[in-house]
Amino acid sequence: MTKSWRIEKFISCLSILCFVLGCSSSRVPMALESRPQPTTNKEVANDGKVRPRAARSAGANHAGQALLSRLESGGSDLNGSPIQVMSNEQPAPELSADSAQSELPAPQESDNPAAGRDPLELEAVINSVIESYPLLRSAMLGRNIAQGDLLAANGEFDLKLKGDTLNMPVGNYENYRQFVGAEQPLYAGGSVFGGYRLGTGNFPIYYGERATNLGGEFKAGVLLPLAQNHTIDDRRAGLWRNQWEVQGVEPEIQAQLIEFIRVASITYWNWLAAGQNVQIAEDLLKNATERNDGLRIRVQKGDAPAIELTDNERLIVSRRTKLIDAQRKFRQSAVKLSLFLRDESGEPVVIDQSRLPLEFPEATDPSPRDLDTDIQSAIANRPELRALAIFSEQLNIDLAAANNLFLPQIDVVLATSQDVGSPADPKKNDKSQLELEGGLVASVPLQRRKARGKFNAVEAKLAQVRAKTGFTQNKIVAEVQSTSAALNAAFQQLAQAHRSLDLARQMEAAERRKFDLGDSNLLLVNIREQATADAASTEVDARLNYFDAQADYRAVLATDVVP
Repeated sequence: MTKSWRIEKFISCLSILCFVLGCSSSRVPMALESRPQPTTNKEVANDGKVRPRAARSAGANHAGQALLSRLESGGSDLNGSPIQVMSNEQPAPELSADSAQSELPAPQESDNPAAGRDPLELEAVINSVIESYPLLRSAMLGRNIAQGDLLAANGEFDLKLKGDTLNMPVGNYENYRQFVGAEQPLYAGGSVFGGYRLGTGNFPIYYGERATNLGGEFKAGVLLPLAQNHTIDDRRAGLWRNQWEVQGVEPEIQAQLIEFIRVASITYWNWLAAGQNVQIAEDLLKNATERNDGLRIRVQKGDAPAIELTDNERLIVSRRTKLIDAQRKFRQSAVKLSLFLRDESGEPVVIDQSRLPLEFPEATDPSPRDLDTDIQSAIANRPELRALAIFSEQLNIDLAAANNLFLPQIDVVLATSQDVGSPADPKKNDKSQLELEGGLVASVPLQRRKARGKFNAVEAKLAQVRAKTGFTQNKIVAEVQSTSAALNAAFQQLAQAHRSLDLARQMEAAERRKFDLGDSNLLLVNIREQATADAASTEVDARLNYFDAQADYRAVLATDVVP
């Protein structure tokens, strides 16, 4: 009996030890609680170190099997006390609120306009357009194109290396000629040149200048235009045109930016108006559903005919259908808005109704604005006029190039050369002296048809630009006046629509009080509610027209600047 008692005691102690080891393995150290637990064949020991499950003794695993089976079936330990299972497959213990605040880092606020849960404002959409709109980025790549063309135009002034080798190994005159040189075009016109040549062998007497001393010949010179190509040539004209082209990209980018912001603003206001129409439909449905219970009680008491309850249920179905249609339009407007509202990676973000502002911003009276000042501001800021001015400067360069062709081509050439080394023919020795030569090259076309043709074409283009500039100024003035009139009218219409809504709400409230007192019927209440909903929808349309006109006026004044 003593031996049996000892065996039973040993098994009891061993089981308790296995249970303790199992509990300790399920406890994760505090430093690991904020991370997901690995699913590998490892366990966490009492000292906090991760060890492979195979590190357990085989005896402990075998001795604990019976106990684990009892635990899984909801049994008790050897003393009869209930046992709670804590396997290492269970999640780590939850942190308290205080410890979680101390352990977890504070969330970082994002600068992305599409992030967050605050009501979406127009400026956030505009900032998203400036930062992420693909077509604006595409327009800005025009800067790279213009810079590339300018670099290519500068390539006309690159230093040019030249070389050739001409050999006659077989024939009456065996000779060998090598040449290497460089030419640098000058920004002031003309070019400088230099090189080295070596001519050895036998040369006929009429090609004696091809021969050099045994060390070769060094030569340098300059070519300077005196008339044609003196102040302008094709190289400089191309460079100057591309310099203006770099500046001409900016008005094009601004014009597209202004249009993108205008369309994005109108899309935003349409999204907001669609959300307001959803709210109107929800309120209209809420009125009918809230009235239904009270109307059912009145019918049960005999205070109202049953047909009124049926009619009210018909209203609920009809208004729910209108709400579904309003929600559809809102979702479609949110999808359209996502083309302009993008996340940090540039992907469209579809905003839900939780980001919808409660109402439109307060409309301000535009009548105090000075129209003449706005017209002058628009003329000064509009990119169309600056684009035409830049194009005019490019045409002036073409005009100067055409005038250059009327001049005769008169170029002066100065060159010096020196042979080095021993003379190839000691008897002559005619190559060793320093040589200096100069010359004048002239040519002129008698009819000058090329010059006259280009001059006439450029003059006509300049006349076109002047006409377009005048018309564009007139168009800008008309646009400012027209959009100003539209903005003022929209503000006045908004005031009237707001007054109409107030009156409709007063009539609806009075009719509902009469209905509650039994002095009215459901038909009249429905008419008043529908009139209020129509007035609210009209006010939403009036606000939409006002802010659309404001977006148009902002675009006409060209106040948005390219970043």
